[in-house]
Amino acid sequence: MAPAGAVWHGAGVFARLALLLALAPGLAAARITTAGPATSFAPQPPAPLLTDPPHGVDADFAAWLAGFRADELARGLPVAAVDATVGGLRYSPRVVELDRAQPGTGTAASFADYAGRHVEGLIVARGRNVRADVGTDLAATEATTGVPGTVVLGIWGMESSFGAVTGTFDVPRSLATLAFDGRRRDLFTRELAATVDIVARGTIPRERLTGSWAGAMGQTQFLPSTYLAAARDGDGDGRADIWLSRPDIVRSIATKLAADGWRAGAGWGFAVTVPPGLDRGRVRNLVLPTTCITVLAKHSRWIPIGEWRALGLTTAMLWPPDDALATLVEPDGPGGRAFLTLGNYRALLGYNCSNFYALSVGLLSDELR
Repeated sequence: MAPAGAVWHGAGVFARLALLLALAPGLAAARITTAGPATSFAPQPPAPLLTDPPHGVDADFAAWLAGFRADELARGLPVAAVDATVGGLRYSPRVVELDRAQPGTGTAASFADYAGRHVEGLIVARGRNVRADVGTDLAATEATTGVPGTVVLGIWGMESSFGAVTGTFDVPRSLATLAFDGRRRDLFTRELAATVDIVARGTIPRERLTGSWAGAMGQTQFLPSTYLAAARDGDGDGRADIWLSRPDIVRSIATKLAADGWRAGAGWGFAVTVPPGLDRGRVRNLVLPTTCITVLAKHSRWIPIGEWRALGLTTAMLWPPDDALATLVEPDGPGGRAFLTLGNYRALLGYNCSNFYALSVGLLSDELR
């Protein structure tokens, strides 16, 4: 879980790891279309170590991995799938180094800086080119899921810059290293087990399982359990390929957002100007959030649009109906940029629990209309 306002460069994936545990039950019933095995269970040679591991770590890691293998076999997974996933893996000091180097709240940049890097000309231009290429897929997916194509593009652009930055780490090796390291052992052990399940299905080659150092895969930057729950076949070839297939990527992102509560026909929010004399104590949220806690703690309480207008807020956008509920978010505090966010904004937080991230997705999606 990312601290409120934390800035994760690139995909920003590690900010949503803990939130995934709360969201996974709602996705668990989802299924991926398959059409039989597409590859043999050929294990990928482990990537070379960047630095020598501490003395004794290799042996301890091998012992931990043997225990994990035994647990997977006890689950009834095929020996070939288990060994293709974890056979020959070695501890990665680089992954642990990156994990422990993650910034805290005190090192977060301003939202103005963050949005300036993520909602800028090159990414917008790339998004327009992608929109032209997959426009039919975006329209078809919106018709079935209710998620606008521009919002799908907003997520896609933020997660991987439309496939330009997906990560080259071997996902099973990263997950095994992080699970062994122990700081989030249960979480990463479950994700490694989900990776074995993906390999056991036989529709995605083992060598395709690459992504970020934290185990997020492909252009959607799905963790393995999210892949199992939300990845979809959009091009009809019988597999959900979030690495190379643009129709699959579109359908998978929309499926995830719909599962997280996106409601058709409503937007995410819009920028507003707050009058200097607004009494923020009057709009403060008195109900403590139970998920995404530090992020949602920065939101006001839910107030009808008509009341926000009466309080003197203005916008250059069209106002939603007066009875629509919205929360005020000022990511850099009073005096900075301000937004009224609607219910669908919470679905964006389901992808990554960060106001910086979710607001940037919304702004990028607006640019791609």
